Order: sequence, then structure tokens, then C-alpha cells
Amino acid sequence: MINQRTAPYAALLLRLTLGTLFIIHLYWKFTVKGFEPWVAGLHEAGYSNLVVGYVLSAEVAGALLLIPGLYTRWVSLFALPLMAGAAQFWLVRKGFYFTVAGAEFPMLWGIGLIVQALLGDGALALGQSRRRRG
Repeated sequence: MINQRTAPYAALLLRLTLGTLFIIHLYWKFTVKGFEPWVAGLHEAGYSNLVVGYVLSAEVAGALLLIPGLYTRWVSLFALPLMAGAAQFWLVRKGFYFTVAGAEFPMLWGIGLIVQALLGDGALALGQSRRRRG
């Protein structure tokens, strides 16, 4: 049984967690790893600039739109192939377990995006309040 009183707050917590993870990952990509080495690594692995653009757009959308709750379902679904691709990338190279930089974490992140898409905006979402007024 879903508790209708607390479920919106569960969606809020998940939305804030996913959005924060996107922010942290972008920070890592641009300041710790370095953007150019990251792009070079994707090119060396055989990925095109189209993939680089999609990855960046999905991460930026997740960072900017999930936390305030704008287009939550669409952003979650838009970022889902990113996590499937990341899981496949690391599964082939490192295996499953997160302890060896494997696919475990991107798979969990992908499941979180699916759950968020199913739950919707949740509490305190700007997208939700806009719909109520209109």
C-alpha cells in the first residue's frame, strides 16, 4: 500500500538526490577529471561527438531541472539511456561491482531514474505548482 501522505516526500528526496548526483558528476567532469581528457576518453572508446553532446545535455538537464522539479518525468526518461550506456560501458570494461568501478552504480542510478519517472514530481516541485495554477 502506498502512503499518500509520505509518497510525495519520497519522490522529493529521490529528485533531490538524483539532481545532486548530476551536479557532483558534472563538477567532477569539469574540475577533477578535466573536460578534454573526458572527451578524449570517449573518443578513444569509439564514441562520436553526438554521444558526447547527449551525455552532457542529459547531465545538465538532470542537474538543472530535477532539483526544482521541472519536467521531472521527461528529464528522468531523457537521462535513462545515459545510465544504460554507462552501465554497459563499465560492465564490459570492469565488470559488475562498484568496488572496481563497474556497472553496479550506473545501474542503480538508472533504476532511480525509472522510479522517479513513475513517481513524478513529488512535493515542493515547481512543475507541480505550475500545473495547479493553470
